[in-house]
Amino acid sequence: MSVLNTATPVAANRGSATWRLTKAEIKLCIREKTGPLWGVGFPLILLVILGNVPALREPVEANGDLTYFDLYVPVIILFNLAILALTALPTILAGYRENGVLRRMRTTPIGPARVLAAQLVANLAIALVAVILFLTVARLGFGVRLPQNLAGFAVGWLLAAAALLSIGLLITALAPGRGPATAIGTVLFFPMMFFAGLWVPIAQMPPLLQNISHYTPLGAGMQVFQEAAFEGRFPSAQPLLTLAGYAVICSVVAVRWFRW
Repeated sequence: MSVLNTATPVAANRGSATWRLTKAEIKLCIREKTGPLWGVGFPLILLVILGNVPALREPVEANGDLTYFDLYVPVIILFNLAILALTALPTILAGYRENGVLRRMRTTPIGPARVLAAQLVANLAIALVAVILFLTVARLGFGVRLPQNLAGFAVGWLLAAAALLSIGLLITALAPGRGPATAIGTVLFFPMMFFAGLWVPIAQMPPLLQNISHYTPLGAGMQVFQEAAFEGRFPSAQPLLTLAGYAVICSVVAVRWFRW
């Protein structure tokens, strides 16, 4: 009985400490404005600009009477996740490392897993607000239909967010400072957005690039969104497993090789 009584308060204290750290990180993310401004504000402005281009809102028979703007809404949602994961998240924790904050955390019972989990949850909360905002503006402002399979879209978004943010955690765990973290994130950002179809729709890519795209995090995310939003079916296993694989592998490696 004494062992059980001792273990329960310890577990509760650890859970409470993790929750307090998460709340603190959410407040800091909002206060520093990097995530909200670049991760939410910039994609939202881009969404509004594209929505006001008449040519993008004309139905295209080759796209199943969807407009190009309809097709760009999922891309902008992935754009939001990429900015948060590859720009906002790494620079925050890399800044902590430069300023000695992580070294001070090392002297506490909070381990790498809790530090990274707090960042994951904080950025996931920002991303959740963003996706709801984007879909609402697209629907009410420009008449874009909501995803036909909402459950499939939600599962796909959650896995895409987990995959992208886990990559951000891996960058954070290994980069010695803000400069290297920003450089790594920038190098990854542009090719990943290319394979999401930001500049050239995936369907118009050569077969080789299409196959590569399906196994990149943003390409798999785009495939999931297209199946759930436009085809009205639950996403197929391949893109879901691809996203889950990125999420698990990157998060495990990030915890294992985390640098204080």
